[in-house]
Amino acid sequence: MWNLNEVIFIEYQNGYTYHVAFDDGLEGDVDFSEYLRNGPVFAPLKELAYFKKAKIEGGTISWPNGADIAPETLYEEVEKSNIKLEVAR
Repeated sequence: MWNLNEVIFIEYQNGYTYHVAFDDGLEGDVDFSEYLRNGPVFAPLKELAYFKKAKIEGGTISWPNGADIAPETLYEEVEKSNIKLEVAR
């Protein structure tokens, strides 16, 4: 269940991946490549230089053209990636 957590830090990693941290301490890497197929608002993000222009706005990651991902969706992505890491250990 999402508890209205906000993104407080992002850092570009490589490819279409950012490290994302939330205000409750949860953090992890999110691969945004699947979102690039989600309609015309995400099309400019296919250009890596544009993708790297992400910033934090409204408690989530967003880009200059208004593209963003709901923070609860990002939170779930980070939770899933952390579970995968724990299982792999």
